[in-house]
Amino acid sequence: MRSFPTIFILLPAMVLAQTTATPGKTTTAAKAAGPAAIVVTPDKIQWGPAPPVFPAGAQMAVLAGNPGKAGPFTVRIKFPDGYRVMPHWHPTAENVTVLSGEFRVGMGNKFDETSLTSLPAHSLAVVPAHHNHYAMAKGETEVQVSAIGPFKLTYVNPADDPTHGQAAPAKKGGTAKKKK
Repeated sequence: MRSFPTIFILLPAMVLAQTTATPGKTTTAAKAAGPAAIVVTPDKIQWGPAPPVFPAGAQMAVLAGNPGKAGPFTVRIKFPDGYRVMPHWHPTAENVTVLSGEFRVGMGNKFDETSLTSLPAHSLAVVPAHHNHYAMAKGETEVQVSAIGPFKLTYVNPADDPTHGQAAPAKKGGTAKKKK
């Protein structure tokens, strides 16, 4: 009679052990669920013109994700000297890391060059969703932007939107004084 309770206890334990162990496979070799790792080296970056919502002259490369779809993405953008992005906002927060050059940023509804904050290489700007801001490149500048898609850039002044065909030029006009 004593063997019946022992079998009653051991039998479920043996069945459980049989169903969790697969012959020839170890649990340490199991693949992690979720997306694959992404590794991008500089020689693999594919540059092209930035989307039409940016004034002409900027170059962009998508490193991870898809800015046009829901989910996280990372892009790099190269700006020529003097390039301006007029006041705008995004529906999601953006993280901007300056990789090279000097990226100058301002907050508000009107572009004011005197209020720009200089961000040298290795600086970070975190701009909350729906926060009006603008930028200008000093020297050739490269930034990396990480955000949640789908990417959308809405100009405060619709006339600044290059997709409307009447946007202000990206580069500073004839108002600049020449250095002597």
